[in-house]
Amino acid sequence: MPRPIHACIHTPALQHNLARARAAAADAKVWAVVKANAYGHGIEHVFEGLRGADGFALLDLSEAQRVRQLGWRGPILLLEGVFEPRDLELCSRLSLWHTIHCDEQIDMLAAHKTQVAHRVFLKMNTGMNRLGFTPQRFRSAWARLNALPQVDEISFMTHFSDADGARGIAHQVAAFNAAAQDLPGERSLCNSAATLRQRPGTPAVYADWVRAGIALYGSAPDHPEHTAAHWGLQPTMTLATRLIGTQQLQAGDTVGYGSCFTADRPTLVGIAACGYADGYPRHAGTGAPVLVAGVRTRLLGRVSMDMLAVDLNPVLAAGLQPGWGSEVTLWGRSSTGAVLPIDDVAHAAGTVGYELMCALAPRVPVAVAD
Repeated sequence: MPRPIHACIHTPALQHNLARARAAAADAKVWAVVKANAYGHGIEHVFEGLRGADGFALLDLSEAQRVRQLGWRGPILLLEGVFEPRDLELCSRLSLWHTIHCDEQIDMLAAHKTQVAHRVFLKMNTGMNRLGFTPQRFRSAWARLNALPQVDEISFMTHFSDADGARGIAHQVAAFNAAAQDLPGERSLCNSAATLRQRPGTPAVYADWVRAGIALYGSAPDHPEHTAAHWGLQPTMTLATRLIGTQQLQAGDTVGYGSCFTADRPTLVGIAACGYADGYPRHAGTGAPVLVAGVRTRLLGRVSMDMLAVDLNPVLAAGLQPGWGSEVTLWGRSSTGAVLPIDDVAHAAGTVGYELMCALAPRVPVAVAD
């Protein structure tokens, strides 16, 4: 039989989180962001749960093709636009909307021969300083695009650097509005954090589209200030396995490579079939949360390629007898209904939920639950 590790994608949770984003977004339409193979979940696995969105936003042309092959006929936006001239041919064929963030992309459009004019999103750099035209150059870029017969409709977008923190978005919203205030076209400003954290009834911020990303997948965009439960989000991915062995430690015994954990009392240790080759973070250490038979306990010692050790004493204290085959939930929802938020695991490992989702290894079997 195969190793017991597996991931489960929860369609009802995706639907719930999409509804939560829509409810928070005033009257704006919602992009479901499915870049990075739907944040590691798999585009094909999340499509049914997210097909209630108004559009899909992503990076790769191959991902756009997959969404079209699933039967989606609505808007698809390339968040970074095209990378070379021939990409525009596929944009025409697949009816893709695409971002314009630099002069080179305008040059490619100007040289592109097409009978179908393109819908584009002109990006402004309001302080993130990754992609986009500065406010000072934004109107000249719009004028160039507006003069091209290859361009149909021009929309506008920016991206917030501090929507999840104390600095907030006001300074970027002000820069955006000052540079684009009288230009005709739809606007897209808010990511997950801005969508959830802004006061209801602020259409100048929500504009015409919001881009819901991490919130769709059940992770709080501003953790640890707020939890997923605070925002009413449900986990969409469960990573689970089983115990494949136990060891009884005495005080002074150690566990794993480097003897990073030393028992200070008699401790029953469980060995779970999961390691960094499955996508579990190697830099997680003693204390990272784990569920065994639905009981919250902790990781012990160093994560190996294929195995990790967990403390079974709390499970014994709960009146259970863990052993071979006991369920281990690395994140998500256990069969008992207990939930281990992915953000808790990420925080313990010094990273973010995004990384854990995206790091799920190809060798882990994935199933979809309705």
